[in-house]
Parts: sequence; C-alpha cells; structure tokens
Amino acid sequence: MTISSLIDSPSELTDATGSKTAIVLMTRVRLARNLSGNPFPGWAKPAQREEILATCREAVAAAAPMKRGLSVTLDELSELERQILVERHLISRELSGTKAGAGVVISRDQAISVMINEEDHLRIQVLRSGFQLKKTWTAIDELDSALEERLDYAFSPTLGYLTACPTNLGTAMRASAMMHLPALVIASQMEKVVRAVNQLGMVVRGLFGEGSDASGSIFQISNQTTLGESEEGIIKRLGSVLNSIIEHELNARQKLLEADPNKIYDKIGRAFGILQNGHVLSSSEAMNLLSLIRLGVDLGVFPDTNRSVIDRLLIEAQPGHLQHAQRGVCEPGQRDLIRAGLLRGEFANFTKPNFNSSAAGPN
Repeated sequence: MTISSLIDSPSELTDATGSKTAIVLMTRVRLARNLSGNPFPGWAKPAQREEILATCREAVAAAAPMKRGLSVTLDELSELERQILVERHLISRELSGTKAGAGVVISRDQAISVMINEEDHLRIQVLRSGFQLKKTWTAIDELDSALEERLDYAFSPTLGYLTACPTNLGTAMRASAMMHLPALVIASQMEKVVRAVNQLGMVVRGLFGEGSDASGSIFQISNQTTLGESEEGIIKRLGSVLNSIIEHELNARQKLLEADPNKIYDKIGRAFGILQNGHVLSSSEAMNLLSLIRLGVDLGVFPDTNRSVIDRLLIEAQPGHLQHAQRGVCEPGQRDLIRAGLLRGEFANFTKPNFNSSAAGPN
C-alpha cells in the first residue's frame, strides 16, 4: 500500500458505513512500549534510532492486522502527507515533526497505527468510530501480545512497562474518547466538567490532543493515571466517566431546549445559511458551523443519516485534506476560499432544516 492510496481511501473516521453516535465520535486506546536494552528515542544516537526503526517496522508489518498496510519512514513523507496523517489521528504532531530515524505502520483500514521512535520506541494505537471502549481494548491487546512475541519489551516487575515519560509507567496505556459536547459549551458548563473530570484522574484535551484547542466543541477525554491500576480497571473507570459526561451533555441539551429553543434553532439555522452561502471560511469557523449542524442532526432538525456526512466533512475541511484535494500546497487565505467552496457544494443539496420535528436526540 502506498501513502497516496491510503490517503485516497476512506478512514475509520471518514467512512460513512462506520458506527456513528451522537456524542462519542471516536474511541482510541494507545500503548507505549520500548525495547529492552535500548536507549529511549530522545537519547538514542542516529545509528541506534535507525536500527530500532528497522527492527520495529519488520515486527509490526508482520503482524496479522497490519499486513498489506502502509509501512513508511517519516523522511519518505512530504510535509503535506504528514499533516493529513495528523488530521486523521494516525500520527501525532510530535512524530510529524521528527526529522530522521522515525516511521509509522498503518493498517489497510486505517483503524490501527504504530508510530516508531516518537517519544517511545513504539506508540501502538487502535481507533474505532463511536463509543467502543471494550472492542478497542480487545483489538489492541491482541496486537500487543503478537508484537511481544517478536520484540523484547522493557518491563519492570514493580514499575510495569518502562517509558520515556514517568507519567506513562505501569500499563503505559492511554484510553480516550473524542466527544462532541456543544450544549455544555453553549451553556458555559465545560469548565465545570473539566474540573470534575480532572478530580477523577482523567484529562480533557482538544481535537488534536495536548496543546490543541477544542474547535467544533470536540474534546478528547482520557485517563491520566497508568501506574497502580490494571488496563481493565482503567477501561471500566473511563467508561463510567464518559457515560456521566454523555448524561450531562444530554441534560444540557434538554435544558437549552426548555429554556429557549429558538436560541438553539437560530444558531443551527444561521450555521446552515453560512455553509450554503459563505465564500470565506477559516478552519476554526468551519468546525464550529459543522458542529452546530451535527447538533441539529442529534436534535432531529436534520435526518440522522446526515451525521456521517458531517463527520466526514470535519476531517475533509482540515487544511491538509483541502490541499491534497487541490493537488498542491496553498496559502491560508486561498484555503479559506477553497474550504467555503467545498462546503457550499456539499450543502447545496443538503436536507433543509425541519425545526418542527426536533427532539433531545440519542446518545
């Protein structure tokens, strides 16, 4: 598989046949692993990084779920190709900025990616659309076990898996969900939710992880503690927190509708009008407008089948994907024109809003 064919194929997040839910867009589980007797990537010499890269690429590519996938070094990818992989959550921004001795192996269906020589020798991750914590954990556990048969992991009986950052010691697992929480944002309750989640040992980040903003009212909620708790325990505790957040979001939507439904319908209607007629749209503005349309789907203003269209556009409206569609790099101002044109085309035949059939929506 080539990088071009991978980019032109639907991903786990853009495939319209995937499992779509109103509030949880994506579930992800990530494991950090290192090879015993080798320096961490940040301390390794160039020759050591290259040796580790070769060893890990061979082992990962041989695993059953990764066969016929994409296996590349980062220096084989253009800056635009790296950006697209970041936008699809297949590599991190940190790995994207790596210059040498790093790579990634991505499964054919883009549900699994293994980053090599990011902060750790291996960053294994499995993505699933919708709320599928247990299935995601099962899939990554099976892959991790298969890799452990080929690679000698650095492990301590007292500290668990050894990692470059002490905060990842123990299970070295980060489980997360990407959640769409527009009602909590509109009701100015997100700060309260963030504080409560932090007290429960979880962390809230933006769309692209640490340091990113929450454009489109999309947040990543993940576990913060990896030491002293089993993987199953983390999955169970995170699932409980996520279900609680879903309940708070649904309650916030119901209260907004009860207090002043026209205010919410006005936001949705204006977003629809701009997307149909706007000529200049920044990435952030487009995300926020699409977020309101997605909320409209959840409230019954638009058919439920349109949710997958919005989820696809949330990815395709990103800078890297826009430039790839244009077959060339362009300046931000030009991208804003192209983005508006793309969305005008998509919404020209979009189902008109029906504010008479709205409801609180599913979870």
